[in-house]
Amino acid sequence: MTMRKILILAAACLPLAACSTAMEAVKGPELAPMVYPSALVPAQQAYLPEATPASANSLWRTGARSFFGDQRARRVGDILTVNIDINDRAQTQNSTNRQRSNSASGGVSNFFGFENSIGKLFPGGFDPANMIGTEGEVSANGSGSVNRSERVNLTVAAIITAVMPNGNLVIQGRQEVRTNREVRELTVAGIVRPEDISSANTIAHTQIAEARISYAGRGDISRMQSTPAAQSLVERFSPF
Repeated sequence: MTMRKILILAAACLPLAACSTAMEAVKGPELAPMVYPSALVPAQQAYLPEATPASANSLWRTGARSFFGDQRARRVGDILTVNIDINDRAQTQNSTNRQRSNSASGGVSNFFGFENSIGKLFPGGFDPANMIGTEGEVSANGSGSVNRSERVNLTVAAIITAVMPNGNLVIQGRQEVRTNREVRELTVAGIVRPEDISSANTIAHTQIAEARISYAGRGDISRMQSTPAAQSLVERFSPF
């Protein structure tokens, strides 16, 4: 695809984006449609055969997956609960003080007899013994501090999207909640060990490797809190 075609396609999409933004400003943000995780679309899943009906006096419940078996998630498409309890705090304080001064001088007492001629060019005073002199001084002071605190306590259901060759499970979950004209979106993804899943089919966020947890929002409040696009560009690329 040539650059001209790309520009034409981008120009054609601009009215659609503007229309979508205008509709969102009038009606508020819409929830995303419920979809199957993209990682599961090409996967070939093996479904269990339907359970055969049992007699009325049997303890076996029709449709049960297992009687004494482990009910924890372990296959592609199974659901498990992720408990997110983040209570992090970071505090650092640094200071730097640097200072350096130097001086150097040099002279030539005899330079092929031209030292007298050089003295004539500078009648204000010329000393061959101190022909060259330099001085320098450098000082720098810096200080910085970080005081950050984060607290997130949420629960979200995730789906197993893949089983790795070593048995670890790749999970992905998403949750959206709309309150008035604001949508809060929670996403979680990562890799877990089947042994870390509790008997209640739950797992803590600290047991998720390569965890990607996002808790953000979109709507009127988020739009008012965000920096305008033009101002963000100026602040990002300004050399001052």
